[in-house]
Amino acid sequence: MTLPKDPAILLSYVNTKLRDEFPSLAELCAALDADRAELEAALTGLGYRYSPRQNQFI
Repeated sequence: MTLPKDPAILLSYVNTKLRDEFPSLAELCAALDADRAELEAALTGLGYRYSPRQNQFI
């Protein structure tokens, strides 16, 4: 599956997956074959950062 290209939709998609299916960003990226650095860069561009404690982008 390809991740959404629109950053706002990507944020919603990733946070939902983290909440419902994956205990960490590393596991989500491995399962979806996603580049973690690219994903974080896209969401950092929106002003969000990954919080391992909360397991979501905040």
